[in-house]
Amino acid sequence: MSDLILVQHDGPIATVALNRPDKLNAMTRPMWQQLGEAIEQLSTDDAVRCIILRGAGEKSFSPGNDISEFETVRSNKTQAIEYGRLMHSTVQALTQCRHPLVAQIHGICVGGGLEIAALCDIRICGESSRFGAPIKNLGLVMAYQELESIVRLTGPAVALEILLEGRIFGATEAKEKGLVTRVVPDKQVAEQVQESARRIAEGAPLVARWHKKFARRLGDIAPISDAEYDECFDCFDTEDFRIGYAAFLAKQAPAFRGK
Repeated sequence: MSDLILVQHDGPIATVALNRPDKLNAMTRPMWQQLGEAIEQLSTDDAVRCIILRGAGEKSFSPGNDISEFETVRSNKTQAIEYGRLMHSTVQALTQCRHPLVAQIHGICVGGGLEIAALCDIRICGESSRFGAPIKNLGLVMAYQELESIVRLTGPAVALEILLEGRIFGATEAKEKGLVTRVVPDKQVAEQVQESARRIAEGAPLVARWHKKFARRLGDIAPISDAEYDECFDCFDTEDFRIGYAAFLAKQAPAFRGK
């Protein structure tokens, strides 16, 4: 993996960092590709139980795409479609990631950065963090694949407010809009994210994956099938259920195995 995307492991917790701190972690074509590859690889790793996604440093999560690329790789519709397919492949990788994703948001979280953060399951930011999607000022739209997660979090009316006005707004308003899960003092962001990831990692990993799947499925208007309903009870045949049940009765912390 290139140093544009850094991946570090701490036991069952993996941290993925957008690593262009000199550019506030603005996204480039290679970064989109490498982010998708990193998430896909981690998603297949059963030793991983939680992924933290962050920007390098504490000034910015990401302000979105690097505008300087527009002259070279996004100057017309043909180029933009190709670039968009790459971005949307990464969006799909984040959407389909089996492991819980926790966004560690310092500072700026705008445009494409907001799109990435919105794809995480838990989003924790500092009190001075800033959000928005002022792409109207560039004469650009947010494609369906990029907009879906924001609409899912905020609803269509609020998503349109964000896009039509193009305002940059603070952490409190982002929390009110549903864009972030938790707002904490700036100095506590990393600590709070680590604690969240640790709590997730201590739980049964199969259960976390099922809960992600079920929550996503409930966003589909199609009726739940009998087979899908029956899947809710597959957990009773897992080793982790037996471990958790026995640990509860013994008043001990369970040591889940993901089986």
